[in-house]
Amino acid sequence: MIEALTDVTEKKRRAVVGESPTVLSEIYQEDVNISVWERKQSPELQKAISDFLRLNPAFEKSITVSAEEVRAELQKVTDGTAPDILIDSIAELVDMFCFLFELKRAGVRLATLDRAMCPRFHVDRVPSRLVTTYKGIATQWLLNKDVDRSKLGQGSNGLPDEESGLLSSNRSINQLRCGDVALLKGESWYNNENMGLVHRSPPVPDGECRLLLTVDFSD
Repeated sequence: MIEALTDVTEKKRRAVVGESPTVLSEIYQEDVNISVWERKQSPELQKAISDFLRLNPAFEKSITVSAEEVRAELQKVTDGTAPDILIDSIAELVDMFCFLFELKRAGVRLATLDRAMCPRFHVDRVPSRLVTTYKGIATQWLLNKDVDRSKLGQGSNGLPDEESGLLSSNRSINQLRCGDVALLKGESWYNNENMGLVHRSPPVPDGECRLLLTVDFSD
């Protein structure tokens, strides 16, 4: 089942959420700036993630690969510490991303985080980015109707997002779930200038960490 969270602004933008990976193709709709596959992690994958984090508490690697190369490259950059089920999961997402956008290569980043990487709400100057949190608290985002874009960046006058006037209400903050796979439409998507999805990294509770995967268009 697919459900939509709809904007009511003049330039409408909406979120589309579903339980099938086919929902990700909805990002091609002009009025969609986030599509979310509510992917469930198996107990075997969850265990593999925990095992990987135990061996790699401070891991961060970025590679540019084709879908055909990604498994071998991940084995290499993780020094063989990533269980096959985790590598297969990442490779599946890279393959889907390259297929969906007709790309020969993609930029892949896998990182453990113990603090918010991008703590302020912002937009990405990319066509689209795939984001999934394998472990820990996941990305926060806003519907277009709930954002005063003049308060992004320097427009906040140094005030926190919750105090700058950026948000219509603190209750308007949406959050992905651990395991969800999302495509975030950015400012560089055709005809999407000033309409990129506004999002941020969540604060990470003390003593916890995130395992975050992002997949991007390569240069």
